[in-house]
Amino acid sequence: MPELPEVEIVKQSLDKKITNKIIKKVIIRNRNFRIKIPPKFEELLTNKVIKKVSRFSKYVTLNFSDGSYCLIHLGMSGTIHLFDRTKKNKFTNTSFYSSQNLPKKHNHIEIQFDNIKIIYNDPRRFGFFQYIENQKKLEKRLHHLGPEPFSKLFNLKYIRKSFLNKKKNIKNFLIDQKFVSGIGNIYASEILFFCKINPFQKVINLNKDDYKKIVFFSREVLNKAIKKGGSSIRNFKNVSGKQGNYQKEFKVYFRENLECLRNRCIGKIKKKVITNRSTFFCNKCQK
Repeated sequence: MPELPEVEIVKQSLDKKITNKIIKKVIIRNRNFRIKIPPKFEELLTNKVIKKVSRFSKYVTLNFSDGSYCLIHLGMSGTIHLFDRTKKNKFTNTSFYSSQNLPKKHNHIEIQFDNIKIIYNDPRRFGFFQYIENQKKLEKRLHHLGPEPFSKLFNLKYIRKSFLNKKKNIKNFLIDQKFVSGIGNIYASEILFFCKINPFQKVINLNKDDYKKIVFFSREVLNKAIKKGGSSIRNFKNVSGKQGNYQKEFKVYFRENLECLRNRCIGKIKKKVITNRSTFFCNKCQK
C-alpha cells in the first residue's frame, strides 16, 4: 500500500495538471469498490471546477470550487494515470504501484477535462472515490484518523499519553492510523532504525528520549522520502515520468541478511513478521 510520501507525490502530480480545470465527463466502468460508487456520482462531479488537490494521511482530495470534495484512497493496488493529449508521451503513471502495461479491464474510473483525463486502475478494487458535500462532512469522514507526523499535535505530550500503560509494540503503534496517520510498513521500519528502537519493544518500556526520537525521525524520514520522490518499490513515477529514489536510501527495508549500514555496527538486518507484515531491523543496534 502506498504510504504518505507516495500519496503526497500523487497529490503534487495531480495538482500541477488539473487545478482550475473543469470536469467535462465522468465514466464509471465498475462501481464495486470498498465503498460502492452511487448511480449519481457522474452527475455530481460533472462541471465541477478543481480548486486544488490536497492530501491528508493516505487520502487524496479533489477540492471543488463550490465547497464539495471527492475523497480518493488508492487501497492496495490502485493507480492513477494521466492521459494528456497535448503531450508527445501522452500516458504517464503517477502512482506508487504502476505499470504502463496494466490491463485496461481494470481501468474502472475515468475523469475527463479538456485535454487531460485521469484514469483510475485498480485490479483488487480496495480503493475508492467518494463524493463529500462539504468540509464538515469531510472532517467527520476522517475523524477516526490520528494526527499526521508533521502536525504539531504529534508531540511528546501526545505520545506519552498514548503510550501510558500500553503493552503494544512500537511497530504496531506506528502503523496504527488511529495513533498517527500516514506511516505504513516501509517507513515504520526505517524510522525505528534511526531511533535505534527494536520494533518489538513494548511502548510501556520507552522513555522521553525515545519519544523525542520518534517525533523527530518520523518527520525527518518522511520529508526526505518526499524530496526523493517517494519509494519506487515497483514502478512508481511522478507526473514528469521520473521514478522515486528513496528506496536507494533504505537502511533496513528489503535488506534481509545484509550488513547493517550504521557506522561501527556489526549487526545484520533481520526480517520478522508482525501482524502479517514483514518487519526489518538490525539485530545489534536496535534495542
